[in-house]
Amino acid sequence: MDTRERFLDAAITEPSAQPVDTIIDAHTHIGQVRVDALPVSPSRLVEYMNAHGVDQAVVHPLVSPLSTSHYVTTRDVLSAVASYPDRLIPFCSVDPRMYYRWGEDRYAAVIREYVELGARGFGELKCDLPLDHEYMHVLYDICADEGLPVLIHIDAVCCTDSVGLPAVESLLQQYPGVDFVFHAPGWWAHISADVEQIGGYPDGPVEPGGRCDELLGTYDNCWADFSMTSGFNALTRDETYGEAFLRRHHESLLFGSDYLQPGQSIMQFGFFSAFDLEPAEWERICSGNIRSILA
Repeated sequence: MDTRERFLDAAITEPSAQPVDTIIDAHTHIGQVRVDALPVSPSRLVEYMNAHGVDQAVVHPLVSPLSTSHYVTTRDVLSAVASYPDRLIPFCSVDPRMYYRWGEDRYAAVIREYVELGARGFGELKCDLPLDHEYMHVLYDICADEGLPVLIHIDAVCCTDSVGLPAVESLLQQYPGVDFVFHAPGWWAHISADVEQIGGYPDGPVEPGGRCDELLGTYDNCWADFSMTSGFNALTRDETYGEAFLRRHHESLLFGSDYLQPGQSIMQFGFFSAFDLEPAEWERICSGNIRSILA
């Protein structure tokens, strides 16, 4: 049995083995995100949560053309959350290119309206612009003014950066009051120091000194969720390093699944039985850190 199969088996056969009282999934979706998948209704999302002992979940819209097969708007998310106000936490998203057409004031007014309707953060930010594009900085400025955390998907197409993540570090320095949560292949490939390209799912032993380590260890406003294949791959490609990484950065990491479709296998639940962390460390990862971000 290879590593992926072993973690999947643990996630399926031991779903109640979590060493914490509370799990808040920092990264889920509703709607039909993929053209070949069934849509996720609010009740289906809560069914997933109930089956795996997840108490609450952050729900992210997807509003940019390259992020989804079908748009899932902020209003879709706000409507879904209204059915389960104690279980689901809404984020908002507005494509930064809206600023170019309508101007910063009207762009900011849309985001403020969503905040007034209950949005607790901005995300998922996943559009085909560089992280340091001028339109993106308009968004960061507004989120700084509104006190919104920002969850960002980084890969070779969306929210792009260069090898070494210079734009990520620049954001962390320019906006110290904004909590940035990073995920996806462009971020997680940098768990190792030997990164050759943005994105992908590199395997083999991790070379210490990766940018994920450096950035999480340096900036208080730098966070990461280990959702989907990229986060799973990063932490299991070198299990000894992965366990040490979790322990070292337990105050900066968030439990996330990136739940997209009914029946999706969430291998991250296998972490609980495979990685030997203290209960207090798991508590920070599973709920304490996202609560700090949302406070």
